[in-house]
Amino acid sequence: MSQQPAADGSGQATRKFTVVMAQMDFLVGDIPGNTRLVIDAVRRAGQEHNADLVVFPELCLTGYPPEDLLLRPSLDLRINQALDALCQANLSPACVIGAPIRRGGLLYNAALVIDGGETVATYFKQFPPNYQVFDEKRYFAGGTETCVVDLRGVPVGLTVCEDLWSDGPVERSAAAGARLLINLNASPYDSGKQARRKALLEGKSRDNAISIVYANLVGGQDELVFDGGSMVYDHSGELAMEAPQFGEGLYPVEFLYDYHCQPVSQPPLPQPSLEENVYKALILGVRDYVNKNGFRSVVMGLSGGIDSAVTLAVAVDALGADRVHAVMMPFRYTSSMSLEDAEAQAKALGVRYDVFSIEPMYDTFMSALANPFQGTSPDTTEENLQARLRGVLLMSLSNKFGSLVLTTGNKSELAVGYSTLYGDMAGGFDALKDVPKTMVFRLARYRNTLSPVIPERVITRPPSAELAPDQKDEDSLPGYDVLDQILNLYVERDFSAEAIVAEGFERADVDRAVRLVDLNEYKRRQSPIGVRISERGFGKDRRYPITNGWKPGY
Repeated sequence: MSQQPAADGSGQATRKFTVVMAQMDFLVGDIPGNTRLVIDAVRRAGQEHNADLVVFPELCLTGYPPEDLLLRPSLDLRINQALDALCQANLSPACVIGAPIRRGGLLYNAALVIDGGETVATYFKQFPPNYQVFDEKRYFAGGTETCVVDLRGVPVGLTVCEDLWSDGPVERSAAAGARLLINLNASPYDSGKQARRKALLEGKSRDNAISIVYANLVGGQDELVFDGGSMVYDHSGELAMEAPQFGEGLYPVEFLYDYHCQPVSQPPLPQPSLEENVYKALILGVRDYVNKNGFRSVVMGLSGGIDSAVTLAVAVDALGADRVHAVMMPFRYTSSMSLEDAEAQAKALGVRYDVFSIEPMYDTFMSALANPFQGTSPDTTEENLQARLRGVLLMSLSNKFGSLVLTTGNKSELAVGYSTLYGDMAGGFDALKDVPKTMVFRLARYRNTLSPVIPERVITRPPSAELAPDQKDEDSLPGYDVLDQILNLYVERDFSAEAIVAEGFERADVDRAVRLVDLNEYKRRQSPIGVRISERGFGKDRRYPITNGWKPGY
């Protein structure tokens, strides 16, 4: 480490201090494997970047969120073994890691500094979050102490994730003399999250005259996607460095420390469009769910419609064409256009593609049901049977070949129950579960800017389930441009029906949409998980009782 006289004439030596943000993808529960990843990353950061300090995401030893694994009796033993391994690894740069630590019978979400073969500082997260997808208060107590540690002559403060969003921890660290603040994060993605993070970091760094290293997790964990986007802000509130979103890497930043700890600025990254960000989130969510759960491949129904078209593109971009099997399962109502477009997309993406008619199976079922159905008229029962036959075929292929079934329902359909239990909802993962229909169209347009794989008329034709002659989605639903706005207000922003009407929407559309959302909670509880891209998705975010007497209105 070199030193030279300070440029401000104070006589204090200027120190160079290199911090590497280890933006990495950890497997929840694999404490030995995650420990090996940390050791390898610290060694590489020292060799490749001459690091003084390597910073990892929140709870990197367990992965995030570990949920009730934190209640397992052997947790403390496994964490202690991991910390012993880190201390015995003879790591030359110091590192800050995240782990659950028990003190006085209470469990804390902790940041630990390991330097010279020992733990030299431990900080306990002060504000365990308990909202949206977070339920840390189920597991963790809140810390109370500020932690500032001297690392290579630099006073470094520690915080963990939510501490940055709350009043107190940053301010107390700065008051205690910290000139550089380390913030460990497992902050999940939603489509507006990075902008909110930047606004927060700008204000906290400027108001407290402290540089902040914001190190975030990357990777998919069940329905959550962590997007990385690690950042450094200087003490004046200026963005000095931003790591790419949705990718692993070791990202070095050099600081010059005399009185302030000033990062050397790096060129800004190009800012992605909303569609690009959402599409990358879907890719990462699908890839990690499939790979971390040990599936060799995926299988899905390709209908010739836009939802399955976008799902197929995401699957291929996530896994490669050789791991994706697309199946068209036509019936008498399937149009020639759908058959042609599905085949064209399968060929464009290079996936295995099979066509299995469900007509013979449908006829067999209807023959078996002829007596009990005698005297009744065809209705949605016959339509749902078509979807359920397709579900049986896909699940059979899944069982035989070990493939995960990807379902193709979007958020708009799930919201209003425009899907069939044990039919098109049958499967293991739904890439579009939190994607409104209007965004599905935008994603299709975006994907075709990379290479033209989705036929144009798949995007432009009126959406249809093709379960009845000349059927269109908008025969039974408001137009998606209207429906998605109503659903956003009701599902994500908790507007009442009356408040939505006051926004200028037709009462009939609002009443129908709200009623359908409320009625179909039982379906959503039985749907596969899928990638969360909004501030409030169906699943961990939104937990409404199935059986209830709440009436919509104010």
